[in-house]
Amino acid sequence: MGNENVETPTYNRTTIVALLLAGAFIAILNQTLMITAIPPIMHEMNITANSAQWLTTVFMLVNGIMIPVSAFLLERFTTRQLFITAMSVFAFGTLVAGVAPNFEILLLGRVIQSSGAGVMLPLMQTVFLMIFPVNKRGAAMGLVGLVISFAPAIGPALSGWVTSNYSWRVLFFIILPITIIDIIVACIALKNVTEVTKPKVDILSIILSSFGFGGLLYGFTSAGNYGWGSMSTILSLGIGVIALLLFILRQLRIKHPMLEFRVFTISIFPIAVMIGMITFMGLIGVETLIPLYMQDIRDFTAFEAGIALLPGALITGLMSPITGRIFDRVGAKWLVITGLSIITISSFFYTDLGPDTTLTYITVLYSIRMFGLSMVMMPIATAGLNQLPKRLIAHGAAMDNTMKQIAASVGTAILVTVMTNTGEAAKHQPDISYPEIYGVNVAFIVVTVLSLIGIILAFFIKHSKPVEEEDRKVVLKG
Repeated sequence: MGNENVETPTYNRTTIVALLLAGAFIAILNQTLMITAIPPIMHEMNITANSAQWLTTVFMLVNGIMIPVSAFLLERFTTRQLFITAMSVFAFGTLVAGVAPNFEILLLGRVIQSSGAGVMLPLMQTVFLMIFPVNKRGAAMGLVGLVISFAPAIGPALSGWVTSNYSWRVLFFIILPITIIDIIVACIALKNVTEVTKPKVDILSIILSSFGFGGLLYGFTSAGNYGWGSMSTILSLGIGVIALLLFILRQLRIKHPMLEFRVFTISIFPIAVMIGMITFMGLIGVETLIPLYMQDIRDFTAFEAGIALLPGALITGLMSPITGRIFDRVGAKWLVITGLSIITISSFFYTDLGPDTTLTYITVLYSIRMFGLSMVMMPIATAGLNQLPKRLIAHGAAMDNTMKQIAASVGTAILVTVMTNTGEAAKHQPDISYPEIYGVNVAFIVVTVLSLIGIILAFFIKHSKPVEEEDRKVVLKG
């Protein structure tokens, strides 16, 4: 315990926090930055919507493959090495995408970008939990929440504005200088805070993990684009499930697992992960449904769709640090139950969209929903990770983020399928005047039911004490 006190003054916490927040913000912003830029790219590069969709899909896919590997990388390399390398890879990918002469090079740029970005979020969460004492972790993770919720929501609005006024390439050249500044500052100021244990590289684990998580993510995304019965969906889900099972069995057998699945045996961690998955599924799902309803069915512009999501993003950004502080005082349980109740009620009000629902109604309701979301997202993640001993925090953060990535893909695929299938079926029912809008409303019923399940799970959160220093050696010895 004394050891921690000796180490604390050797690094400047504010500098580390600012650097990691900036890096993670840019990395996460990139997930949604392409959404409204797809039409001009299709036009310029003469490609179909399905091909263009890969610019977003591939980013999530490589991200989902890199996140599980991040726990291993965090034990293998120092904080400085990992951050500077990840950001440099990301910057190189951004440059490649910005100058890409054709679609293939642009896609390659996105792959390079996301292989750097995938490490950033688990790295940030792990470092924050290392450098802050237990009683201040809520506030620290509130800042992480600010980045996670604000960055993806600002993406569509920013790219909507940029692409309607300038070339889509400008999106990459806005990000590049910020990334380079972040790298330069990191080279000067970033200190090492994670422990390097130099585990052995298990190539088979990396291969199985990539096929497992990659197969699942691609399968669910493919289901959203081509339907559940398509060959690519069935094949990639099949490969994903088999590879993942083999990966889990291997991790439970080897001495130094790449990703420690035993974290699921600790206290409330599995419940926290499940609630996080439901919330994130709802977040990304609704961020997909609202623009689809506004742009494809109601003829709003991409910029208007982005603007509808912006106040909600601002509210979450403002609320995340506040709810983090509340969490430090009262714990997760009632904060999460209140937040999920707000999410459920506001999702229910979205089940009645019509042909003349106003932009104001959509925006206000989304803002209320995001207010509820700010009470759930980081408090539940922090509550789960607080139960883990220090040496398992990197594994817990990687696991939590991987599950959220998969939940986002599953959620989007299920909601898009529900929307299109019920919309198609409704066309043959004369009493339904607007079948496409009916499809969107049914998808929102699914979101409401999922949020309700989240509330039920939240009642099982025990107010258990965070793991103390002397318990660390005892927990999870086997």
